[in-house]
Amino acid sequence: MPGNRKAVLCVECKTASFQPSQFQSLVDRQCAAGRKAISIRILAMPRISARMAALCQAHEWSWYDLAGNCRLEIPGVLLIERSCRAPAKMPRRAGANLGTPEAASVVRALLAPENAGRRWTQREMVAHFADNAPAIRAPSLALVNKIVQHLRDQAFLTPLPNRGFRISDHVGLLKAWRDAYRFDRHTARSYFMLLHTRVLQERLRAFEPEAQGRLAFAVFSAAEVQAPAVRQPRMWLYVDPRLESDLQRALEAKPVDSGENLIVLLPGDEGVFYRPDSGKNRIACTNPAQTYVDLAHSRGRGDEAAEAILLQRLEPAWSAAR
Repeated sequence: MPGNRKAVLCVECKTASFQPSQFQSLVDRQCAAGRKAISIRILAMPRISARMAALCQAHEWSWYDLAGNCRLEIPGVLLIERSCRAPAKMPRRAGANLGTPEAASVVRALLAPENAGRRWTQREMVAHFADNAPAIRAPSLALVNKIVQHLRDQAFLTPLPNRGFRISDHVGLLKAWRDAYRFDRHTARSYFMLLHTRVLQERLRAFEPEAQGRLAFAVFSAAEVQAPAVRQPRMWLYVDPRLESDLQRALEAKPVDSGENLIVLLPGDEGVFYRPDSGKNRIACTNPAQTYVDLAHSRGRGDEAAEAILLQRLEPAWSAAR
């Protein structure tokens, strides 16, 4: 190093069973490097998950794995970063799949802005869905237990006394759900309609009581209400599949193969109607957390609109609760 200094690399080796929730035990680990040396702390594991890599970077740790993926940094001197190599094959660990509708129900409840800062227990999570309008099937206690344990292992939740827990990393959990989310579970129908904006809004409000909470602005249409950033010419709606033909008649919409100005999404997961974002003189929008993941999987500047939802609606609510 310049000035006759030395950089000492202190490598902490862990097995594949080491979980992100255990990383906190390493954060303050000291590295005896001598008075004139810079100490660089490095985590070495057979396989480093994206979550573990994010924790390392947040706490100024370097890392590498058996496949040769790494982020090794000596500030101002050296940076080696590689993430394109296939991870080393390891025995599959048991865990929860956040891409299932059942797991999504739990994640939505944790991320919804109106639940920010809430203390939960597993039984309270199951009972929570009984109060939702429209009614949404509650996950079983066994499934909630499995998901909560997985989220604890990944350091998204903080355990509290008396078996309670609270979310500790909203953004990390949101992005993990985004990566696992299956937008292709929903069926998209393309329609064309001639109604002017004012008449269209009146027709939607008149149809809303019949839908009983199972009609909502979605994707870009929800984003235009919740955090205007990107405008596009189509209207996006979630509607209960049993109401599609009724909605089509109410809006005088015709199915088309191209040139559509209405996208009707028939949800493969009724949880999209969880805690809708209601407003005056309009139908409800999907919850901002739902809007975010839908946008993140949509073409046409969806990522940009999703980022606006995160910055304008989700993070302020989470920060206020903290």
